[in-house]
Amino acid sequence: MPTLAAIEALRPEMQEWRRDFHAHPETGFQEIRTSGIVAGKLESWGIEVHRGLGKTGVVGVLRGKRPGNRSIGLRADMDALPMPELNDFAHRSTNPNAMHACGHDGHTAMLLGAARHLAETRDFPGTVHFIFQPAEEGLTGALEMVKDGLFTRFPCDTVYGLHNHPSMPLGTIAIRPGTVLAAVDYFSIRLFGKSSHGAEPHNGLDPLPCAVQIYNALQTLISRRTDPHDTAVLSIGQFHAGTSDIVLPEMVELRGTIRTLRPETHDRLSALFRQVVESTAAAHGVRLELDLNYSYPPTINTPAQAALAAEAAADVVGAAGIKADLPSLTAGEDFAYMLQEAPGGFLLLGQAGESETSRTPVHNGRYDFNDDLLPIGASCLVRLVERELAGA
Repeated sequence: MPTLAAIEALRPEMQEWRRDFHAHPETGFQEIRTSGIVAGKLESWGIEVHRGLGKTGVVGVLRGKRPGNRSIGLRADMDALPMPELNDFAHRSTNPNAMHACGHDGHTAMLLGAARHLAETRDFPGTVHFIFQPAEEGLTGALEMVKDGLFTRFPCDTVYGLHNHPSMPLGTIAIRPGTVLAAVDYFSIRLFGKSSHGAEPHNGLDPLPCAVQIYNALQTLISRRTDPHDTAVLSIGQFHAGTSDIVLPEMVELRGTIRTLRPETHDRLSALFRQVVESTAAAHGVRLELDLNYSYPPTINTPAQAALAAEAAADVVGAAGIKADLPSLTAGEDFAYMLQEAPGGFLLLGQAGESETSRTPVHNGRYDFNDDLLPIGASCLVRLVERELAGA
């Protein structure tokens, strides 16, 4: 693959950085060590560094040696997931219940590699903003950076992000115009009844039957209330009730997500969701506490930037390696908030190689980022800068 020779030479260092991040994972808004290392490396390469955006975010500013007024933002996420690692290799997590199970260690290392190369050459017009974002995993760190003035302090004509994809082979890159990833809503349903002895349920108010009816009714919002040609997913990942075999619980909690690709589907399902939950709770006479939080909007690539990103990626993996027809995915990404502020694109980089861990899905205790992807991703980021700022 025609990765940049200078980037290929950085591969051992990028691998060292990546494995160090993997061994020392930090969850959302706790990325103190990670952001400190990132900031220190950027400063050592002569890049102007700004810390503390979105609590633990870092922005590096690099101006090219050729005149130009345009600017580009390149974003990598830094946070790990709050889950234990099941791998036993040398760079496994040393932090209990924290793991880089989504490849953000690799994303950070790739952007660092691109930053180092561009800092050494500066052979571009305009300005590059290297955006190292905290708390992508459900805590909307991108939104926090935006609220902290990311795009007012560091204006970007365009902004790009990327993510590894274990279901695609190494050397393939998916980029398409329009909706790439889904909007994600998180919900919590808490139902309060009255506890009683299991032998005398009539002396209490059991919230479990209500919870079961809500669980079943919510499934019909997709199977019976959503056009089969549309795309929507409702998943309940937690169902908690009780502490004893012989005591009816006082409270039941259900937690999960709703994922949609179209705004009108999102609004309709949100209304139906509330209607089902509230009316079922009322019918059972239990007290309801409902939280439905709009977490991520859909991730939408602008056509011009998707086309430019495809050209830049093709410089690295060849035209045959570009997948322009990958269907929209129901995963979510808070990079969507950045795309609401500036036109841009989100690329999916195939990472499936020979190792089993490189093919393991993300958010799995046996996942690991494929280090063979590091020079590919870093080269793509450099090519994006060159193509985007060529007309500056």
